[in-house]
Order: sequence, then C-alpha cells, then structure tokens
Amino acid sequence: MILIDGRKAREHFLPILQKRVKELSSIPTLAIIQVGNRPDSNSYIKAKKSFAEKIGVKEIHIQFNENVTKKEIIKKIEKFNKDKSVHGIIVQLPLPKHLNSDEIINTIDPKKDVDGLTPNTSFIPATARGVFQLLDFYKINLKGKNVVVIGRSKLVGIPIVEMCRKRGAKVSVCHSKTEDIPSITKKADIVMVAIGQPKLLDEKYFSKGQIVIDVGITRIGESLVGDVDFEKVKDIVKMITPVPGGVGQMTVLSLFENLVDACYNDVI
Repeated sequence: MILIDGRKAREHFLPILQKRVKELSSIPTLAIIQVGNRPDSNSYIKAKKSFAEKIGVKEIHIQFNENVTKKEIIKKIEKFNKDKSVHGIIVQLPLPKHLNSDEIINTIDPKKDVDGLTPNTSFIPATARGVFQLLDFYKINLKGKNVVVIGRSKLVGIPIVEMCRKRGAKVSVCHSKTEDIPSITKKADIVMVAIGQPKLLDEKYFSKGQIVIDVGITRIGESLVGDVDFEKVKDIVKMITPVPGGVGQMTVLSLFENLVDACYNDVI
C-alpha cells in the first residue's frame, strides 16, 4: 500500500505559491467572516491565519456574535466587495441555524469568492482543488478510469465529479439513496469519499489494486478520522489518503492559491 501523503504534496506546492506571492505588486488580502465561537471554526481559522503568515499574505478576521443578523453580515460583505485592497472573501461555515448560508454567500462578488461557492464564481472550491493537486503530485491519471464519488455536496462532491469528467474519467455518483454501494465501489479504479460519516466504509467496499481518496474528516474524542476505516482497508487497496495528513493538508493551500489567482486576475 502506498500512502498518498498530503504533507509531502503541500511542501512541494508551498514554495511555488510563495514565489507567486512575491511577484505581485500588492499584498494579497483575505477577509474571513466568522459568526460565533465554534471550536472547530476557531481551529480552521487559526490554520488559515498561520498559512497566510507563512506565504506573506494579509488576512482580516471579522468575528460576529452568535445573534448577528443577516443584514449586518451582508453589509460587511458589501463593504469588502467594494474595497480594492481586499482580494478574497470567505464566510466560515457552518453558520448558526437562523442564518441562510446561501443567501449570505451569494452576496460575495464572484471575483472575490475564493471558496468557490457563488453561482458565477470562476474558482474551484478549495477542497476539490486540493484533491486534484494531490492526484497530480502522485501522477494519478484519470483518463479512461472508472471513478466512483460518494457524496454530492456543493462544496466537495459536485465539483469533484465535474473535474473528474473534465479529465476524461467515467464517473458514477453514490449517495444516501443509492442501493448496494459496495457492489458499485468494488468495480471502481478510484473511489473518492466525501460524506462526513466516520469509518463508514470498511473492507466490504473495496477490492485489490484500488486508489482511495478520503475527503471526510470527523473528530471523535481527541482523534480525527475519515469516512474510510483506514485500518481495515489499507492492506487491500493500492493507494490511500490518511486522515489526518491527506486531503486536509491541501485544502488551506488551495484556498490561498485561489486568492493569489484572484490577484493575478485583477492585474490582468
């Protein structure tokens, strides 16, 4: 079994991104909007701030209290939309239940939507972009391959399916209503999973020689686990991403690649 190591891939792409940042005439700036004080959101934002510092990018962190209104958030987004010194805007998800995420996110200028979530955005969502950079780093060619994607979320599943098809793969999509998923996944060359169900996929879902990309990540106690039961699967498949240390390593990198792309697009 070959480990698809996100840390190695990120270290490869990091200096390339740092070089691109240095070549710009202005410092890329990312506005991060957070609502509430969720520990998981705090952790993700801390990682983004740390990475921004590492590559020489500026971040502006706006944190609203839990009871903020939609109107207040949109007012702040519109301010950032007009601010030429801000190149990217993200809203840290999930939001509290009283707020409609789509309504809020869709007010972001598509040219600054570096999370790739608005209808007219030109950016690939960061997790999906990270998946494909990981595939590129390990020289995994999708052309003509039978790929099964489990999960159809707007943020991960759907963009992964679209990119697989663009690369010439034959794609099947499975979700909660799909019957007998193991019979489908066992026939695949590559299985990509993004459903947020810890250790749901065990040895029954896989066969020898497959490549497994596990996008899921769930905290259980002090541990982070994926959608695939790694220990039960690792001796069956040919290649697999670990959790942590796989796709997650690429997501923050890809977000900032989108931000730098936004700067270059602005210059052009």
